[in-house]
Amino acid sequence: MQKGLPVYQARRVVSSQRRGSSRPVVVETAAGYFFTKLRGAAQGTAALVAEIMVAALAAALDLWVPAQALIVLDAATPSDDQDDELLDLLRASSGLNLGFQYLPGARDLRPEEIEAVDEALACQVLWLDSLVMNVDRRSHNPNLMWYQNQLWLIDHGAALPFQYHWAAVTENSPRNEQYAMTQHLFWPRAQTLDQWDEPLTARLSAPVLQSAIAKIPDCFLAPLLASPHPVSADQIERRRQAYAAFLWKRLKSPRPFMNTWLAHHSPTSESAPGDRNES
Repeated sequence: MQKGLPVYQARRVVSSQRRGSSRPVVVETAAGYFFTKLRGAAQGTAALVAEIMVAALAAALDLWVPAQALIVLDAATPSDDQDDELLDLLRASSGLNLGFQYLPGARDLRPEEIEAVDEALACQVLWLDSLVMNVDRRSHNPNLMWYQNQLWLIDHGAALPFQYHWAAVTENSPRNEQYAMTQHLFWPRAQTLDQWDEPLTARLSAPVLQSAIAKIPDCFLAPLLASPHPVSADQIERRRQAYAAFLWKRLKSPRPFMNTWLAHHSPTSESAPGDRNES
């Protein structure tokens, strides 16, 4: 069936919260509680695809991300929150949704704590976000959490923006850098990013990419094909492989986001001291 992600039936919806245009819920299952993003939310299943892909890559880089599972919601799933808007969303989300291990006691990284994050970790997070073009890691919205003395990466639904414009994707698209990495919250901290580039790249081999895309359920990909006819298994697999191909090309040296970093950190980009007349 699905490769890699466990599947749990939701026993009940415990609570919900608003996060931007989405409304994730906390779901109780036989395996415990999961913070669950719904397929019927405004971003659709594309955001769930991005969450799965980026989490798999982050784990391959030994970065901390909550464990994921596929959560089954159906008409029989009770909800403690009886808000009409939420009930409509739950009905629109019947089937598989994406759950994240609930981290009791976790708290968001505060803006004043950004400077305290280890520079090596800051470089690794910036490198990953630049690879996947995650535009949602800014100082006002870090999407980072402290839990058990570790910094955990969350909320990657805004990554992989190319998937919303497949018709415009060309062979050169992965190499045409449009990601504004200078706006990333760790940009000022990443003075040694070049030292991390090759080691991190080496960890994201072709098998790692294949493992990541294998975790994406067919039912998350099928709605994204926008076909007037029933979507075939072959079409779904081609789309799955398209994600791997895009990132594989983006990983080829010289990586376009590293060109951006180098342009800001090369000697010619800094003010060179002028000649001094010594008396």
